[in-house]
Amino acid sequence: MTSRPSGWAIGWTTFAGVMMIMAGIWWIIAGLVAIFNDDFYVVGQEWIFQFSTTSWGWIHLILGIVVLFAGFGLFQAAVWARTVGVIIAVLQGLVGFAWLPWYPIWGIIFIAVSIAVIWALTAHGEDIVEP
Repeated sequence: MTSRPSGWAIGWTTFAGVMMIMAGIWWIIAGLVAIFNDDFYVVGQEWIFQFSTTSWGWIHLILGIVVLFAGFGLFQAAVWARTVGVIIAVLQGLVGFAWLPWYPIWGIIFIAVSIAVIWALTAHGEDIVEP
Protein backbone atom coordinates (compact mmCIF):
# COMPACT_ATOMS: atom_id res chain seq x y z
CA MET A 1 0.00 0.00 0.00
CA THR A 2 1.47 3.34 -1.07
CA SER A 3 0.52 6.51 0.76
CA ARG A 4 0.94 9.96 -0.68
CA PRO A 5 3.30 12.20 1.26
CA SER A 6 1.84 15.14 3.12
CA GLY A 7 2.02 18.43 1.27
CA TRP A 8 2.83 20.17 4.54
CA ALA A 9 5.72 17.80 5.19
CA ILE A 10 7.15 18.36 1.72
CA GLY A 11 6.73 22.11 2.16
CA TRP A 12 8.52 22.18 5.50
CA THR A 13 11.29 19.93 4.19
CA THR A 14 11.73 22.25 1.21
CA PHE A 15 11.75 25.21 3.60
CA ALA A 16 14.43 23.49 5.70
CA GLY A 17 16.54 22.85 2.60
CA VAL A 18 16.28 26.43 1.38
CA MET A 19 17.08 27.81 4.84
CA MET A 20 20.11 25.52 5.11
CA ILE A 21 21.38 26.64 1.69
CA MET A 22 20.95 30.30 2.65
CA ALA A 23 22.60 29.77 6.05
CA GLY A 24 25.49 27.91 4.42
CA ILE A 25 26.08 30.75 1.98
CA TRP A 26 25.90 33.29 4.81
CA TRP A 27 28.36 31.34 6.95
CA ILE A 28 30.75 30.94 4.02
CA ILE A 29 30.70 34.68 3.34
CA ALA A 30 31.19 35.49 7.05
CA GLY A 31 34.05 33.00 7.23
CA LEU A 32 35.80 34.39 4.16
CA VAL A 33 35.48 37.94 5.47
CA ALA A 34 37.05 36.89 8.80
CA ILE A 35 39.86 35.01 7.04
CA PHE A 36 40.81 37.78 4.60
CA ASN A 37 40.18 40.83 6.83
CA ASP A 38 41.04 40.29 10.51
CA ASP A 39 40.00 43.82 11.45
CA PHE A 40 36.45 43.61 10.03
CA TYR A 41 34.92 42.01 13.15
CA VAL A 42 35.19 43.78 16.48
CA VAL A 43 36.59 41.62 19.27
CA GLY A 44 34.77 42.28 22.54
CA GLN A 45 35.28 40.94 26.03
CA GLU A 46 37.45 37.97 26.86
CA TRP A 47 35.50 34.70 26.97
CA ILE A 48 36.35 31.13 27.89
CA PHE A 49 36.74 30.16 24.24
CA GLN A 50 39.37 32.50 22.91
CA PHE A 51 39.96 32.12 19.21
CA SER A 52 41.44 34.54 16.77
CA THR A 53 39.20 36.06 14.14
CA THR A 54 40.91 33.92 11.53
CA SER A 55 40.17 30.75 13.50
CA TRP A 56 36.49 31.68 13.75
CA GLY A 57 36.58 32.42 10.03
CA TRP A 58 37.83 28.91 9.23
CA ILE A 59 35.24 27.38 11.56
CA HIS A 60 32.45 29.34 9.85
CA LEU A 61 33.79 28.50 6.40
CA ILE A 62 33.95 24.75 7.05
CA LEU A 63 30.55 24.62 8.79
CA GLY A 64 29.05 26.77 6.06
CA ILE A 65 30.23 24.35 3.38
CA VAL A 66 28.80 21.39 5.35
CA VAL A 67 25.44 23.13 5.86
CA LEU A 68 25.32 24.22 2.20
CA PHE A 69 25.90 20.67 0.94
CA ALA A 70 23.42 19.32 3.49
CA GLY A 71 20.81 21.76 2.21
CA PHE A 72 21.32 20.48 -1.33
CA GLY A 73 21.39 16.93 0.04
CA LEU A 74 17.90 17.37 1.47
CA PHE A 75 16.57 17.65 -2.07
CA GLN A 76 18.14 14.25 -2.81
CA ALA A 77 16.63 12.71 0.37
CA ALA A 78 20.08 12.01 1.81
CA VAL A 79 19.94 10.67 5.36
CA TRP A 80 23.16 12.46 6.36
CA ALA A 81 21.64 15.78 5.18
CA ARG A 82 18.56 15.22 7.33
CA THR A 83 20.81 14.44 10.29
CA VAL A 84 22.78 17.67 9.81
CA GLY A 85 19.48 19.55 9.38
CA VAL A 86 18.08 18.19 12.64
CA ILE A 87 21.29 19.07 14.50
CA ILE A 88 21.24 22.62 13.09
CA ALA A 89 17.52 22.97 13.97
CA VAL A 90 18.15 21.79 17.55
CA LEU A 91 20.95 24.35 17.90
CA GLN A 92 18.67 27.04 16.43
CA GLY A 93 15.97 26.13 18.95
CA LEU A 94 18.45 26.39 21.82
CA VAL A 95 19.58 29.79 20.55
CA GLY A 96 15.93 30.85 20.35
CA PHE A 97 15.41 29.72 23.93
CA ALA A 98 18.50 31.67 25.03
CA TRP A 99 17.15 34.76 23.25
CA LEU A 100 13.78 34.71 25.05
CA PRO A 101 14.74 37.30 27.71
CA TRP A 102 15.99 39.82 25.11
CA TYR A 103 14.00 39.02 21.95
CA PRO A 104 10.88 37.10 23.00
CA ILE A 105 9.07 37.28 19.65
CA TRP A 106 12.11 36.16 17.64
CA GLY A 107 12.91 33.50 20.23
CA ILE A 108 9.41 32.04 19.97
CA ILE A 109 9.57 32.14 16.16
CA PHE A 110 12.97 30.37 16.17
CA ILE A 111 11.67 27.69 18.52
CA ALA A 112 8.48 27.15 16.50
CA VAL A 113 10.33 26.93 13.17
CA SER A 114 12.92 24.61 14.72
CA ILE A 115 10.20 22.26 15.95
CA ALA A 116 8.52 22.26 12.53
CA VAL A 117 11.81 21.60 10.72
CA ILE A 118 12.74 18.79 13.10
CA TRP A 119 9.30 17.23 12.58
CA ALA A 120 9.54 17.52 8.79
CA LEU A 121 13.05 16.11 8.60
CA THR A 122 12.51 13.23 10.99
CA ALA A 123 9.01 12.18 9.94
CA HIS A 124 8.88 13.05 6.26
CA GLY A 125 12.39 13.96 5.12
CA GLU A 126 12.52 11.29 2.43
CA ASP A 127 9.17 12.35 0.95
CA ILE A 128 10.65 15.34 -0.90
CA VAL A 129 11.91 13.07 -3.71
CA GLU A 130 9.29 11.30 -5.76
CA PRO A 131 9.85 7.50 -5.84
